Amino acid sequence: MLKFLFLSVFIFFIGVMGLFLTRKHIILLLLSIELIFLSINYNFLVFSVFLDDILGQYYALCVLTVAAAESAIGLAILVIFYRLRGGISLDLINLLKG
Repeated sequence: MLKFLFLSVFIFFIGVMGLFLTRKHIILLLLSIELIFLSINYNFLVFSVFLDDILGQYYALCVLTVAAAESAIGLAILVIFYRLRGGISLDLINLLKG
């Protein structure tokens, strides 16, 4: 079980480093957030199997549906923003502040 938790922590830190090291590409930020959600789901599933409880699998399914909805809405906003401004870098998003 310990190797699965180390894998989850490794995936989580890759996602956190992606959040901090990415400054211009918003798609990489979305991918980093998805990696963090993946590591959380992996923890839920590992503990669900280890504790022989189905509640962790239910939580993983709920988090997966929320993450899918978040990605779909985020990518739709990016497509509209690209059509309006001609780019999707984080420097251009600061223009949305009104």
